[in-house]
Amino acid sequence: MSEEPNEFMHALSDDIDKVLEKMPDEEILYDIAELYKIFGDSTRIKILYALFESEMCVYDVAQLLNMSMSAISHQLRILKQAKLVKFRRDGKTIYYSLADDHVRTILDQGMEHICE
Repeated sequence: MSEEPNEFMHALSDDIDKVLEKMPDEEILYDIAELYKIFGDSTRIKILYALFESEMCVYDVAQLLNMSMSAISHQLRILKQAKLVKFRRDGKTIYYSLADDHVRTILDQGMEHICE
């Protein structure tokens, strides 16, 4: 025999309540979605991988990726606004590096997932 519709709905309702208790606030979910959008551009991924190895200035990243300094500056600005890279100034030169180990972890996990 099949279950009564009310019993089935009640069981789902309990599961829904449990999930809702653990669901992050809407603002946090939005921020996470915005963060992952940053990883949706292969140029930004290349820049982050380059910065795994060494801090670099815009000129060096542009040479490495065979792109214009303007294009690299634009991408670095996006990465900086997302708090994925940081910078330091040495005279007139600005050097960029990964903001913290979380950035490396995010990319490592992504690579592991893709390579499975």
